[in-house]
Amino acid sequence: MTRSLILASASEIRARLLHNAGLAFEILPGRIDEEAVRHSLIAEGGRPRDLADLLAELKATKISDRRPEARVIGADQVLECEGRIFAKAENIDEARAQLSFLSGKDHRLFSAAVVVDQGKPIWRHTGQVRLTMHALSPGEIDAYLTRAWESVRHSVGCYKIEEEGVRLFSRIDGDFFHILGLPLIELLTWLRIRGDIAL
Repeated sequence: MTRSLILASASEIRARLLHNAGLAFEILPGRIDEEAVRHSLIAEGGRPRDLADLLAELKATKISDRRPEARVIGADQVLECEGRIFAKAENIDEARAQLSFLSGKDHRLFSAAVVVDQGKPIWRHTGQVRLTMHALSPGEIDAYLTRAWESVRHSVGCYKIEEEGVRLFSRIDGDFFHILGLPLIELLTWLRIRGDIAL
């Protein structure tokens, strides 16, 4: 890398993806009021894709303002089902309600990444995945959350596709990395085109 790289996210899976791809980077989460941003954009009629992109940009910009010498990657993910945008569940009861709503339906995940350099976005991409969840009984949802809650409590949708959560789905259309919360192929391709990384 010609410039130091910072990941402005506390997500363990995003950090693992970048590490496994051979990138050297620092982790410095960009803390913003996601709830306020979400409510504001929804009130203005913003789309789920726009929300994911905006949250990623705000996180990266916040860290870039503090560390202008580095390139900063911000990332976020938004789940939408039947026009409703979901945030991470605050507790297991909310997780149960979310899974009950998603049961038997299609939903979409929007995974955005924005790279900010000296306070200005220089690259962005938002990927979309469509997932179809099996129709789940209340007993199945309770059993799943009993086993998986500690692992999925910080995951939008209350599942991890890389773990037992994959069993909740009958169909998935889209990029695996987008499901994990990072448009990794697109980011790595951009870094390679710029000459920041090589094979």
